[in-house]
Amino acid sequence: MPDSQPRQPDDHAADAASSPESSALTLCGARLTDGRIVDVRLGGVRIEAVGTAGSLVAPGARVDLRGHLLLPAPAEPHAHSDTALTADGAGPGAPGPASQRPEDIQRRATEAALLQLGHGATALRSHVRIGDVQGLTALEAVLQARRSLRGLADLTPVAVPRLLTGVAGADGLAMLRDAVKMGAGAVGGCPDLDPDPTGYAEAVLEIAAEHGCPVDLHTDSDDPARLARLAAMAGGLRQGVSLGPCAGLSRLSGEAAGRAADQLAAAGVTVICLPQGGCCGVERRGTAPVRLLRAAGVRVAAGSGALRDLANPVGRGDPLEAAFLLASQSGLRPEHAYEAVSAEARRAMGLPEVRVEAGFPAELLAVRGEQLAGVLSLAYSRIVVHRGRVVARTSAVREYCDSETGGGPGLPRQGRPDPGPGGGP
Repeated sequence: MPDSQPRQPDDHAADAASSPESSALTLCGARLTDGRIVDVRLGGVRIEAVGTAGSLVAPGARVDLRGHLLLPAPAEPHAHSDTALTADGAGPGAPGPASQRPEDIQRRATEAALLQLGHGATALRSHVRIGDVQGLTALEAVLQARRSLRGLADLTPVAVPRLLTGVAGADGLAMLRDAVKMGAGAVGGCPDLDPDPTGYAEAVLEIAAEHGCPVDLHTDSDDPARLARLAAMAGGLRQGVSLGPCAGLSRLSGEAAGRAADQLAAAGVTVICLPQGGCCGVERRGTAPVRLLRAAGVRVAAGSGALRDLANPVGRGDPLEAAFLLASQSGLRPEHAYEAVSAEARRAMGLPEVRVEAGFPAELLAVRGEQLAGVLSLAYSRIVVHRGRVVARTSAVREYCDSETGGGPGLPRQGRPDPGPGGGP
C-alpha cells in the first residue's frame, strides 16, 4: 500500500506540534453553505474563530481555500474493515481467498480507513466478525489498525458474533463479552442469521446494558412483527441503538412500513441505510425508505457498507457518493442528504456535533465547488481536516485538447509540444 501508508512524525514535527503557535491553522477564503466567504482559525482540536475573509490575521500555517466549499467532515457509521479490499482474491484467475493472517487483516483495514479518510470521513465505525474459527483474531487486527491510524482518523470496531442463542451460542456470548473488554466500542451482529432472532437481540442488548456500550445491529427489517419486538426492546437502552441497512422496509406495504417507522421513531432507534449497496451478502439489494422514515421522525444516517469485498466488489466507501445517491435516487434535498453522512452519522456514532462555528470540533472537509448540490455531483478535489490539521488532500485536474477548428469555448487545455525544425514534432 505505498500510496496510502501513514508516516510516523519525526522528532522535529513532534516538537512543532507541541508549540501552540505552530499548531494554529487558518483556512482562508472558504465558502460556507450559506454563501459567506470566511476565514476559519483552528487551534488544536477546535475551531477558534470564524470571520470574514481576510479578517483573521494570526501566526501559524495558512491554507488557501478559495474556490472550495467548507463543510463539517462526514463520518462513516457502517464499514467492514476486516473484509475490506478482499474482492481481488475471488473469481477466475484470482490467487485465491484473501489471507486471514492478523498482519494482513491489519494492513487491509488500515488501507481501507485511509481510502475513506481521503474521501473525507475522519471517524469510522467498523463491524468486525468474531467467533467461529478465527475467534478474536480479526478484532485484534482492527484494534491494531486503530492504533496505527491515531492522529489521522478515529476507528471504532463493533463486535459482531454469528450465533448467540442455544448451545452453539454460549461461546458467542462469552466471546462478545471478551471483545468489549478488549476494546470494541459497540456490540452488534445479525439477528436474522440466528435461529432465534429475538433471543439474539435480547442477548446483545443485555451485554450492551451490562457494559454501557451502544448497539449497532444488521437487519433487513422485512419482518414487521420481529422489527416491532426489536424496537420495543431497544427503547429502554440509554446508550443508543442503530439498525441497518433495513432495506426490507421498502418491500413492505405502505401501511406496514409506516407502522414500523412509527415504532422505530418512538423507540429512538437510528436507521443506518446503505445507498451504495448491501454488505455481508445477507441482505437483498435495495435501500431503506428514507423519506418515509424521516417523515415519521426516525433519525436516518447513511453509511458505505462493503468496500471492495465479495458483497460489493466495486464498493467505494465514499460518503459523498452515499449523499449523492440519497439525493438522486431517494429524493432527499442535498442538505438533508449530506446531513445523513455527517451530522446524523456522527450522532449515531455518539460523536459531538460539528458546525463551522467557534468552539466546535475541527473536523472539516473542503471540496472544490460553490454549492452543495454541485459538490455532491462533482466532488473531485478534497481537503480533509482532522483534529485541527490537514490529514489528506485529493486534487483533480481536468484538461482538454485543442479543437480541430482552432477555436473553442475557452476551456483549460493540455500543453502541446513545441514543433521541431521545419514544423515537425
